[in-house]
Parts: sequence; structure tokens; C-alpha cells
Amino acid sequence: MDKDQSAISLSEAVETIKTAILQGQYEALKDVNRVQLAVYFAIGKYLSNNNKRFAYGAKTIALISEQLHKDMPGLRGFSKSNLYEMRKFYEAWHVLDSDFPVVTGKSEEQQQNSSEDNFPVATGKLQTADNKIDIHKALSIPNITEFPVEAFFQVPFTHHSRIIALCESEDAKYYYIRCTAEEHLSVDNLEKLIKQQAYENRATIPNNFSATIPNSSVARKAVMMFKDSYALNFINAEQIGERDNQDVDERVVEQQIIQNIKNFIMTFGNDFTFVGNQYHLEVYGVEFFPDLLFFNRELNSLVVVELKIGEFKPSYLGQLTTYLKILDTKVRKPHENPSIGIVLCKSANKDFVEFVIQEFDRPMGVATYSTAKDMPKHLRNALPDVEELKRIMNKGIEDNSQDN
Repeated sequence: MDKDQSAISLSEAVETIKTAILQGQYEALKDVNRVQLAVYFAIGKYLSNNNKRFAYGAKTIALISEQLHKDMPGLRGFSKSNLYEMRKFYEAWHVLDSDFPVVTGKSEEQQQNSSEDNFPVATGKLQTADNKIDIHKALSIPNITEFPVEAFFQVPFTHHSRIIALCESEDAKYYYIRCTAEEHLSVDNLEKLIKQQAYENRATIPNNFSATIPNSSVARKAVMMFKDSYALNFINAEQIGERDNQDVDERVVEQQIIQNIKNFIMTFGNDFTFVGNQYHLEVYGVEFFPDLLFFNRELNSLVVVELKIGEFKPSYLGQLTTYLKILDTKVRKPHENPSIGIVLCKSANKDFVEFVIQEFDRPMGVATYSTAKDMPKHLRNALPDVEELKRIMNKGIEDNSQDN
């Protein structure tokens, strides 16, 4: 075993053991979190039902919190604001309550006309709709299609509160619940993810990232990093297809990308650094030359792009697998994540790609590209060529100079 392989093996061993330790610690806390969520859900149900009957308002909630702290010195997590969050928690996930909907003692009009100042206190006791809080019942969730039960109970209450506050659709909530559970996100990182609109902007590139990238956070970032289609309008399509040799045509595309590498990177995404084209790889005396090689700082991994001018073929993935195996064995540094491969072809049947790509054990995706020639003719004619753009810009600069 050479020095690089030894370093990679050591790095993998440390990461594997570290993951096991963290997972063990996380598993130990899961049951605690599950019970806490059940308690909060049951209390939230109690407060919500009483709010519907007696219009529990700010003063009532504050009174409850104050009395709880008097009766239970040192009690944490039951402030007025937290009790409100528990009520929101239940109301956001009332579908998990087998008793819902609850028949209330007041009409909607009566509830709306209730005043915060007329909170329900009679002879020193709070009126209640249901004096029982069933925690055990809150632990059993009905079978709801697509609901992420395990992930739901792994997510801390504070995270749930932020997801409820910042997300509208159930699908978005499910998405961030899964992300939090899988990646053990902090509240700050969760909020950052939501504000970046990770759910709305998630890519649809056919890929196998979640199955082949061990780190779920990196896998999600990879899915978000690549689009399913790229507009490479700087490619001169007239030079493609004039020759009989497809390899020569693909080299034309490659050379035009190299000549416009800045435009390509701007189109491809953030944090890409160009390593080289026709990058030389060799193993056991056999040489390979991948079309384009990049490094992505956000993913901390090499990204190899293989260009194809025609329709997607499954054999392209086999070719890419070979490149990725050699890159990971011979080129990747010990601290870097597994290399990622992208087939960039002219067209692809996405359903077919999704079907085929899952059989491969290296991180790969398949995207398509279009050139300026693929734009509708009336749009192409509306766009000035490069020389015309230069002339317009230079004229604007001259006009500004004269005005000054």
C-alpha cells in the first residue's frame, strides 16, 4: 500500500469510527427527545382545545406559566412563549392526533368576539375542556403516507418551532425535518437552509448522490449544486456536426468550453475551480483522459465532467465509473470527499436515467445542455452578436464621457 492509499485508509477509518460514536450518542438521545415531543404535543393539544372553548389568551397562558414555576421551582422550558409554541406545534401537526377534529363549545363567531381581558378564571381555577393530558397517546402516530415518523421524533422541539414558523407547505416541512434529522443541523444552520430556499431550489438532476455519498449533508448539497440542464449559449453550434467523427465533434464542444471557461463556470455554479481538460489518468499502464476536471470548494470534492454531443447512453456511466475510481484512488486527497461525475449530453430521458443510474456505486448525475442554436429563431435574431454588444458598450462609454 502506497503512502497516499495509507493516508486515505486512515482518514476513512477515523471518519467511520467518528460517525459511529456520534450516531451512538445521537441514538441515546432519541428516546428522550421522543418523549419530550410527546409531552409538548399533548400539552399543546390541551391548550389548543381550551383555547377553542374558552379563548385562552395571553393573560391565561401567562398565568399558567407563572403558576407552574411557582409550583415547580427550577422548571425550564415552560415560559409563556414556549407554551404558545407547544400550542402551535400541536395545531401544525393536528393530523397526527387520532381525536382530531375536536368539537368545541363555542362557535367561531363567539371565539372571535372573545376578549383577551376576559380570560376564563372562576373561583381561582381555570376552566378546561379536557382535564386529561394523555402523553402515551401522543407517542403513537397514525399511519400517514409520506410522513417522516422516525425523522420527526429525532428533531428537537426548537427546530420544529422554526420549521413551523418559516415553512408553509407540508412537503417543505417534511423536507426540512428530514434534513435536520439526517444532518443533525443546528437551529442557525436550519434557518440558513430555509432562508436559502433549499426546498424550492432543490435540483432535479437525475442522480444517485443520496445512495453513494456517505455524508448526507454533502449529498444534499450535491443535489442542489447541479441543474438538470445548462444553457451554453457561447458554444458555436455550427462547428458541431460538420464531421463524421463524433469524437472530433465532442472535442469541438470541449475546446469552446475551454476558450470560454469563465462563462462555463458561471453557468455551472458557484465555487468551481478548473483543474484541466483531457486530464491524464493512468492505472496499471492503461491511460484515460476525462474531458473536464474541476474542484468544488463547497462540496470539497473533485468533479469530472464528460461531454457527449448526442443522446444519453448507459455506457457513459460505466466510463464515468472508471474515471471516478481512478480519481479517488490516485488523485483525491485524504481530507476530500468522494469524487463526483457528471455526464453532460445533448438529450436524455430522465426517467430512464434515474432507473439506470441507481445500479452504479459512484456518485454520478446526468445533465443536458443547449447551445445558442437551440434557442427559437426569433429570440436568436433579437440578440446582438458579440461585436455589436462591444460597439453598443463603447458608444455608451463615449456618450458618458462627453456628458461629463
